Amino acid sequence: MRTRYSTLLFTLIFLGAFLFMGCTKSGNSSNSRDLLIRTDKGDIDIVLYGQTPEHRDNFIKLAEEGFYDGVLFHRVIKEFMIQTGDPHSRDAAPGEVLGSGGPGYTIPAEIVEGLFHKKGAIAAARQGDQVNPQRRSSGSQFYIVQGRIWSNEELDQMEQDRNKPFTEEQREKYTTLGGTPHLDDAYTVFGQVTSGLEVIDSIAASQTDDRDRPVEDISIISIEILD
Repeated sequence: MRTRYSTLLFTLIFLGAFLFMGCTKSGNSSNSRDLLIRTDKGDIDIVLYGQTPEHRDNFIKLAEEGFYDGVLFHRVIKEFMIQTGDPHSRDAAPGEVLGSGGPGYTIPAEIVEGLFHKKGAIAAARQGDQVNPQRRSSGSQFYIVQGRIWSNEELDQMEQDRNKPFTEEQREKYTTLGGTPHLDDAYTVFGQVTSGLEVIDSIAASQTDDRDRPVEDISIISIEILD
């Protein structure tokens, strides 16, 4: 009886330790972070996904260093997205061509199934496939999706073009909230706006020049890590 009891106790302890280690690993990989982006047009609350840890940690590092303070939304296209993160845009002269700046490095792609370009999605900008077949992300430039609402018929056609079906969740979001479904699986989505979509709409409605730069500068004032 004592031997059977000891064996059972050892088994339970082993299973408990295994489950604990598994939960710990899973918890670390899913750690999301909440941040606040203060802009000239208002505040934007965001969450950075734990499923894209390299992008999450890099963004937090840059935010803590004040890298984004004062940079402009240098590329704005209504019903598409607003882009920022070029350090050259800080105090840039009117009409200056922007969009080539960064921290001096890129980040490996973290394109995760289930993270897609619904309205408010935060994704990393990058160079095109011709020069960047690995789809590595810019070290600092990112965009926030505004997009538009799509019909099921449009999504049907897009499915044929990309030879991959949309999930029920994607269809629900794209036909009600909106987004940019044609960017899915090509860029790293690493976060989402949780409050402040009206600020995205306000920035996206700005008058722009022929290079999509807002005529009136719109900048990030600061980024605060909330947790």
